[in-house]
Amino acid sequence: MAYFEKGDLKIYYKDIGKGEPIITNHGVREDSGYWKVGGVTAALAERYRVISMDMRCHGSTIVENEPWGFDVDTMAEDINALANHLKLDKFHLLSHATGGMVAARYGMKHWDRLLSLMLTDTGSATRPLVPGMENEEQMIQRFAEIQKWYEDHPNPTEEELKARWISNPDVFTFTIAQRSEPERTRMWIMMQGWEQRRLKENTDRLNTVFFPSFYTDPDPYVEELRKIKCPTLILLGEHDIVFLEPSEIMAKEIPNNRHVIMKGVGHMTAIEAPDETARELLSFLECVKQGKNIKI
Repeated sequence: MAYFEKGDLKIYYKDIGKGEPIITNHGVREDSGYWKVGGVTAALAERYRVISMDMRCHGSTIVENEPWGFDVDTMAEDINALANHLKLDKFHLLSHATGGMVAARYGMKHWDRLLSLMLTDTGSATRPLVPGMENEEQMIQRFAEIQKWYEDHPNPTEEELKARWISNPDVFTFTIAQRSEPERTRMWIMMQGWEQRRLKENTDRLNTVFFPSFYTDPDPYVEELRKIKCPTLILLGEHDIVFLEPSEIMAKEIPNNRHVIMKGVGHMTAIEAPDETARELLSFLECVKQGKNIKI
């Protein structure tokens, strides 16, 4: 565990394993533990050096003063800064959800530095169409509802949080909420982990600053996707209703990609199906290492 400091930014990261380096990021409200809790990090670290970072406004990464830099381009350059700090000439980049939007933007600009790009459960636009949040007014209303619930429950118990989630799961975790016990509780505990680890200042800024700063652009940047020349994996669950169409756009436009849709899985692939996720990642990485055709 370590910090990389750059001005007012302190990026928290974990560095394990040996071999070709893989930098990982994660989705919104998550942290580097997204890949760890189900065992994906451990599986990768048997063959690769895995460097798991917490993005701005997440986990233990700290931005002390404005400008916060909660936008896709600044966060893409954070990846470059960390790679430079670690003296990595080239590396693989593994991403999830919001982190995948950052990784896609990184690939558009710096694909020549990537051994491969792995985009899971994501798209290239930073404002995807989320059911019930199709426009700015609905987005503001949704965030206000979440904020009000926490104001009404300033110190919610785990049971209150879990009951709220089960009765009203979002489009990203509804497949987990539908699972039977004890699987549902086991995965719930995994997801609660990053809520509990997140620094208070990051929690305070997520809804009020990060969301309106980051999720702003519905453009999928088709022309820029065509410039990504490194081998690319596009992976998601068949029930990831937000990113099925965005993944098809990326699969159509990125020149050298493998597009995998995992059966019976939703948005949280590394939580819902960690063994299958690890197998897909390792299969792709092995093809890249051996210079084989990555197409299935």
